[in-house]
Amino acid sequence: MEYRRFGEKVLVRIDRGEELFQQLEEVAQREGIQLASVQGLGAVDDFTVGVFRVDRKEFVANRFQGAYEIVSLAGTIDRMDGKFYCHLHMSAGDAQGRVVGGHLKRAVVSATCELVLSLVDGAVDRFFDPEVGLNLWRLQGGL
Repeated sequence: MEYRRFGEKVLVRIDRGEELFQQLEEVAQREGIQLASVQGLGAVDDFTVGVFRVDRKEFVANRFQGAYEIVSLAGTIDRMDGKFYCHLHMSAGDAQGRVVGGHLKRAVVSATCELVLSLVDGAVDRFFDPEVGLNLWRLQGGL
């Protein structure tokens, strides 16, 4: 992985065989990133995405392996209990043009992944909401 900061933007290249969340956490730690939006593209060969079932308050996860191009990757870097937290959604297409996606749990890069982090001046913490069953932003009275 390599990255370079340009003011309030950080460009990140994640390399073949590297896991996306691990590399994002490393960049966030090195650069002291508290809050940022994430967008990206690239290629993956092993990833897990899921859908949150509100009725059961649980994620249904699906693992995909093979050649996939990232069609869309978007989300946020923030904090939960003062620690790194990353919430990403990803869509990826296969060789036949079929696209799958959802809440990203894990992704291993097959060729490259290019990310743009847009830094936000501030910090937001998350809290677990038992009614919804998710970790939500605490925007009032937070950090």
